[in-house]
Amino acid sequence: MRITRRLEFDAGHRIPDHASQCRHLHGHRYALEITLSGGVIDAAGQPVNGMVMDFADVKAVAKAHIVDEWDHAFLAYRGDHAVIDFLASMPGHKTVVLDCVPTAENLASEAFRILDPLYRDTYGNHLRLERVRLFETPNCWADALREDAAD
Repeated sequence: MRITRRLEFDAGHRIPDHASQCRHLHGHRYALEITLSGGVIDAAGQPVNGMVMDFADVKAVAKAHIVDEWDHAFLAYRGDHAVIDFLASMPGHKTVVLDCVPTAENLASEAFRILDPLYRDTYGNHLRLERVRLFETPNCWADALREDAAD
């Protein structure tokens, strides 16, 4: 069985080498979809009976490790020295420094990498992360998939 939970957050970024508008500082209302697979739990009398994972628990993990970290932050590439130096000049600015350019594709992959071990077999029902879908806009998204990740 597969289940999906959606969360949203706001963040800024720029794509320093982009040939058009995305090279400028800008922000998005991101939507993050977490898809998990696992067996449906058969545990009469237990709160998770009939579930793969409680959607509240799916949300709690993603919120603690991605949404709370990235929400209202500027997601900056470590090699983008102009932006990193500028943001460092603002005391208390919420900046997330990444080892990759913060494209939708790279952010989806980074979220998958972070979340994968956190969901793995949580309930003893062979639970695992299958997909992280990150919407940068309502019409543009990237998927990081289990089959593309190193197990």
